[in-house]
Amino acid sequence: MNPRVILSCFVFGSLILSSCHKSKDNGDNTELPATPTTGTAVELNMDTLYLYASQTYLWYDALPSYESFNPRQYSGTDELQSFKKELFALSQIKVNPETNAPYEYSGSTTQAKYSFAEAQSTTGQTGQVAAVTLEGKGNDLGMELAIVNGSSVYIRYVNQGSPADLAGLTRGCRITQLNNTAVTVNASALNSALAQSSLPVTVVKPDGNTLSATLQKAAYTSSPILKTKVFTSGSKKIGYIAFARFSVLSGTQTALDQAFASFATAGVTDMVIDLRYNGGGYVSTAEYFANLLAPASANGAVMYKESFNKLMQEGKASILKYLPYLDEKKQPVLKRDGTAASYADVDFSESGNTRKFSKKGSLQDQANIVFIVSGNTASASELLLNSLKPYVPVKLVGVKTYGKPVGFFGINISKYTVYMSQFTSVNSKGEGAYFNGIAPDIAGVDDVRYDFGDAAENNLSKALSYLTNNAIPASGGRINGRDASALEVSSTREAEFTGMVELRTNFK
Repeated sequence: MNPRVILSCFVFGSLILSSCHKSKDNGDNTELPATPTTGTAVELNMDTLYLYASQTYLWYDALPSYESFNPRQYSGTDELQSFKKELFALSQIKVNPETNAPYEYSGSTTQAKYSFAEAQSTTGQTGQVAAVTLEGKGNDLGMELAIVNGSSVYIRYVNQGSPADLAGLTRGCRITQLNNTAVTVNASALNSALAQSSLPVTVVKPDGNTLSATLQKAAYTSSPILKTKVFTSGSKKIGYIAFARFSVLSGTQTALDQAFASFATAGVTDMVIDLRYNGGGYVSTAEYFANLLAPASANGAVMYKESFNKLMQEGKASILKYLPYLDEKKQPVLKRDGTAASYADVDFSESGNTRKFSKKGSLQDQANIVFIVSGNTASASELLLNSLKPYVPVKLVGVKTYGKPVGFFGINISKYTVYMSQFTSVNSKGEGAYFNGIAPDIAGVDDVRYDFGDAAENNLSKALSYLTNNAIPASGGRINGRDASALEVSSTREAEFTGMVELRTNFK
């Protein structure tokens, strides 16, 4: 749901419908295409979505005319599904010449890789089991499960501060009973169990001991720091941090500062950053993280650049004047002259969206940084590692990342929020465009049978081996006598939020 960059913006109902249906298009889209002034509410909202895409979509120049596209063909009795169908159709038009497939091709026939629409939430919750918001709020049992080799069920993930965490459960625990009966190795049954408000569970912990507890669904606040540790390998001190999401900086900065201060005190010279489940979050937090890792020599140098489409960069996206710029509490943001700002007042130029390093913390220059990644590593996580590459030796361990070098802001139409790709990001060397993901330097397997920070876990073991020996370890490796590639792990639910959220105002 949210960078994905998401800028906060809210259009109440179909506010713009009565004022942005223009009579002509002068060829460069500075005026909106003519659309009918009558129709059902759903039809008018389908038009509104097309109008926004015609000027703010990253690949707006590939879209057909209003008449050719006919957004009203996607109107139906279910308005949210209508939005999703139209958005999917829009997203599949621009083809990536390197793959001969749409930039937003996901393998699905209904869901784009980046753009999406959802009902506006009044709680900030996504409804997913063990899903924590970017404000660090959860309201569930607090754990995710995974099926290993089709025969065993393990805890894949435990949210800090959750009922599962408070009960002493950790990643790597093998589930033997749910609801006081032998566990069923079936994803649907497991998800149904996790959706209960009360769940008796019995596990075998990584140390071999058995633990039984009854989890009660509850609201909780969760830190994105899952684990920190310092490994000693010869003369090297290697710091490890598993980071779940880039939560709002105000609730994360103190914990990050403490973690990196402890690394500095321990004399850490190399780092392992575990982002295997990190789908992104607030860009400001990702930047702060980058500044904790960056060498002092990077001070003032470009971290990354955001590039919006040509119309937006040149201030010619006329539809933006109908879009009020609101803060996190949905209140109007005022300009210097005291009037309410709209998105037409935002500076979308590349120079206005170039971010630079500003070194934070006392951890000195890192000899090497290894990131543990997976197909769930996306957006702000990819932005972080890509931004550091020009300044620090960086290696990736795991499997190819999700591939999301784009961001957007939310547009509220009727009762729904639409997110469509609106900019790309590159590092100081102009490197980006990882639409198909970033391949790892070292292949690894996410072995859920070991907790975060356990040196026996396949990904972490390879990261430590590389940092210790300064050489790429063998791609296979053994896990309990088996080839690592033979380990099959399937999650019981979708990953949490994937995206980037940008809340910093930069007016012209």
